[in-house]
Amino acid sequence: MGNWLAGGSSAGPSGGSSAGPSGGSSAGPSGGSSSAELPDLTSVPADKLEEFIQANLKPNEECLKLIDQDVDAISDFLLSRESPVVRVAKGGSYGRETVLRGCSDGILVLFVDQFHTFQEQKENQSELLSLIEQWLKTHEKYKPAKFGGILVVLLSTQGQRILLQLLPAFDPLCFSQNPSSKVYRDLKRSMDRVRAAPGEFAVCFTTLQQQFFKKYPRRVKDLILLVKHWYHQCEEKWMTSLSLQLLYALELLTVYAWEQSCQGENFDIAEGARTVLGLIRQSSQLCVYWIDNYNFEDETVRNTLLCQLRSQRPVILDPTDPTNNVGKDDGSWQMLTEAAQAWLYSPSLNNVSPAPHWNVLPTSLFITPSHLLNKFIEHFLQPDKDFLDQIKRAVHTICKFLKENCFQDQSTKVLKTVKGGSTAKGTALKSGSDADIVVFLSSLKSYDSQQNERSMLVREIHRQLEDFQKTQELEVKFEISKWEFPRVLSFTLKSRSLNESVDFDVLPAYDALGQLRSGFPSRPEAYKELIELYKSSNLRGGEFSPCFTELQRNFIEPRPTKLKSLIRLIKHWYKQCQRKKRSKASLPPKYALELLTVYAWEQGSGMDEFDIAEGFRTVLDLVINYQQLCIFWTVNYNFENEPMRSFLLTQIRKTRPVILDPADPTGDVGGGDRWCWHLLAEEAKEWLSSLCFELPKMQTPGSCGAQMYRPPPLWVECSQVGIQFWDENAK
Repeated sequence: MGNWLAGGSSAGPSGGSSAGPSGGSSAGPSGGSSSAELPDLTSVPADKLEEFIQANLKPNEECLKLIDQDVDAISDFLLSRESPVVRVAKGGSYGRETVLRGCSDGILVLFVDQFHTFQEQKENQSELLSLIEQWLKTHEKYKPAKFGGILVVLLSTQGQRILLQLLPAFDPLCFSQNPSSKVYRDLKRSMDRVRAAPGEFAVCFTTLQQQFFKKYPRRVKDLILLVKHWYHQCEEKWMTSLSLQLLYALELLTVYAWEQSCQGENFDIAEGARTVLGLIRQSSQLCVYWIDNYNFEDETVRNTLLCQLRSQRPVILDPTDPTNNVGKDDGSWQMLTEAAQAWLYSPSLNNVSPAPHWNVLPTSLFITPSHLLNKFIEHFLQPDKDFLDQIKRAVHTICKFLKENCFQDQSTKVLKTVKGGSTAKGTALKSGSDADIVVFLSSLKSYDSQQNERSMLVREIHRQLEDFQKTQELEVKFEISKWEFPRVLSFTLKSRSLNESVDFDVLPAYDALGQLRSGFPSRPEAYKELIELYKSSNLRGGEFSPCFTELQRNFIEPRPTKLKSLIRLIKHWYKQCQRKKRSKASLPPKYALELLTVYAWEQGSGMDEFDIAEGFRTVLDLVINYQQLCIFWTVNYNFENEPMRSFLLTQIRKTRPVILDPADPTGDVGGGDRWCWHLLAEEAKEWLSSLCFELPKMQTPGSCGAQMYRPPPLWVECSQVGIQFWDENAK
């Protein structure tokens, strides 16, 4: 649309004006005066960004209300006359509620009853636009102007201006708020028939666009204002005008960053800005889309969507129009990338090391082709080796302190410390990893004593570690949680140079196993004591799993590197499901998925090298068939002796799914109907249509050159699940 938004004369507080974009004001697009009059964002301190937004970027509410009245008056005028306009929709920055102070853009979409198809809109829009222009010219207050075929009305009040574009359009939704697949099938057929440009009919879905943005908190829109202002400052520096489509792409990218981060409404504006800038720097990998209004179920829509997702990056799809890639590179992304780097690493925004940002990937696992899964894991899920080495040294120092200095003046002694969790097993993710330090204490003589004395011991360890923290200068930041929880002490180790961290839980425990020799406990009676206590009390299964941390770690840690990569992939998939289902009932524990992955590999591949897509699909198929799962191992306990034999038979007769912790027979992490496996199964079914499971195209005999996709084979058929089930009379 050129730079028609960059100017326009003010009509004063009374409202409408016939002045067009060539009017005499020098006001820029980002404010009442040129954005050059505001300080360059690279000089605004990170902790002052929110204040900057409120003081300079956010429009006055009273001004917006007056402009709303003007827009409503224009709408009522067009609807009340004998015109074909049957309803209107508000679009552009005005409709999305992302208007900057000063001058901003808006669209008033006029749905007319003369357009019955997309094709009729394309053929007759210009003629109807001229008719609407003539109607509006009869209004005593609002005088339109036409520039290059664009009909606009400039609305201005007290320094706030909206250049409102009027567009007649076909209404494919027919007042519905939920578009059917048929709407998008018709859209694709019409575009092919009239050879329309991608996104040419996006205006028809303005109502959906307005609804899409309406659900986001005001603070997210404030972050959008900051990003848009930065965009306009870039325009002024380059003395060029970028497209409104690219501006819309940055709005969507900001929404995506917030959504993926799960930050809630009270987030740090500087962290959000760093995240968006970081994503812009990765523009060559950007692939962002939503399935709020369309999805992969309908074949035509699916093919349209997949065609877009396979196209050259960056891809940022309009959430209301699958044909409209608003992120398509027109040559501007390279300049934006360089500008993003300049602000991101400016002293004001990069004011601490590492400057925190949200861990948001530039692309989705769902649309990652099967042959790129290994690279996806390597680039986005695998933690930095230097960071892991730093964590290893820091944890060693902490464990040494706990063993040699903690409880020094007391009768209680630390027998040993054991590292557990994903970091110890070698399955940690780049972000959001967890780890355990289990402290085995001499004063805990039984499971009962662990349960009774745990809170007191946690408080003492907390006090000791706080004193230790003050005297140490570790390679990583050591932050003890402010929240006191009687069962565990939590702290975080953060890299001083990378945006990575690990959350640790310190758990005091009874040394039930004793010293492990050749992988076996020196106290075989540990399980007998555990089962007796479990049967005689109301304890939940797995209550004393910290006592068996060594066995849990040893079960996973020696496995092949590629299996650990598959576990990382499954854990990342699980986190995506958690984010999507966070408002619903609880999903099964992550450990259950980890064990399910090991089971799939053992029963299927069993090799050091295997196809990641096959393993991924197998685990999802097992999740889908969760009601048949009965999985356990006999590496640490078995059916040879009573009472273990009877107890295990009772466990594996429970409601499916049953997945027994290989280190703790009381820990059924499958849980039967305790967790909402059905929600996870629903997600797994949807994911079977993912690009992750599309193998390279291959021709089949008699296909006449037609190409088809064949999904990767399953390692384990669902009929094989539970093949380890023991008969009651088994010897």
